[in-house]
Amino acid sequence: MASASRRMIERRRRRQLRRPRVFKDRSNPLEDLEEDEIFNRYRFRPQSIINLLSLLPNIARSTARNHPLPPLLQLLACLRFLATGAIHLLIGDALNISRSAAGYCIRDVAEKICQLRQQFIKFPTGQQVSDTKNSFFRVAGFPNVLGCVDGTHIPIMRPKENEVDFVNRKSFHSLNCQMCCDSNFKVTSCVATWPGSVHDSRIFRSSALCLQFENGDHDGFLLGDSGYCCRSFLLTPFLNAGSPAEQRYNDSLCRTRVIIEQTFGILNRRFQCLQKGMATDPKMASIYIVASVVLHNYGIERRDIIDIDRQQPAPQPSFQTPPNQQIANDGARMRKHIVDTFFSS
Repeated sequence: MASASRRMIERRRRRQLRRPRVFKDRSNPLEDLEEDEIFNRYRFRPQSIINLLSLLPNIARSTARNHPLPPLLQLLACLRFLATGAIHLLIGDALNISRSAAGYCIRDVAEKICQLRQQFIKFPTGQQVSDTKNSFFRVAGFPNVLGCVDGTHIPIMRPKENEVDFVNRKSFHSLNCQMCCDSNFKVTSCVATWPGSVHDSRIFRSSALCLQFENGDHDGFLLGDSGYCCRSFLLTPFLNAGSPAEQRYNDSLCRTRVIIEQTFGILNRRFQCLQKGMATDPKMASIYIVASVVLHNYGIERRDIIDIDRQQPAPQPSFQTPPNQQIANDGARMRKHIVDTFFSS
């Protein structure tokens, strides 16, 4: 009893003692590491990181502390998490900050990056439309294409609410994210809020991109796989090609549509948090996904993620919509018109 009493008194005494604050050495990784080492750890080169910091003017957090975290360190913590998917404790150890501080930085900076989505995730308009169509035509000779659309499953931890809705067809919890890309692997539309059990076609029908095409805001086609319903603006392959022309159509569509699969591969390799899964709730996971897509497009514009060959593509032949007005709502007729016009000979 006496020893137990002494231990209790000792614990109380320790709790009453004020622990001195320890200020860790917060050196600048951009100054201590080589350029290639910075790129391997943060997926961007130093100049791109500094430029990205200038796009986030409100990144500094108000605090009553005498030694607040500098904005650059906060940005690096977020980039390190998105690049590796590591737990917050490891991120904090790598930058000499606490686990809780790393968590705050990652969440706050990711939300700030998401606010740039209108600037970096944009569907082509104006002169970009003609350039996009010509670029896609150069890939496999498919005319009048504005983008390739598909869904990808991003693993997440088991949510506390509506857990069954997030179980996908492969029996793990995920968000089903719909993305559309151009021929340069740049994401032009991103929807990252649907549970994994929702089908790709339903996500597209409910998306703003589908509504824009239905309202006639875009003059061109999207290419999708057989999981989508064939529409006048969303072309899918023939399940059973009945003629050589239909087979050539399928081959051209598949060679063009593979760009969206390659885009998913680039995203998963560069931002491994998307591949390993995120131990957070679906709402926060959606923010991390959008932030990764924004950074992906930012890196392409800076030529800092993938070096795109920007040769001038050969102009594609002019596309004429058939005079039959009923074809506007008939995907099968539009698909047959494409086959007869461009793949019959």
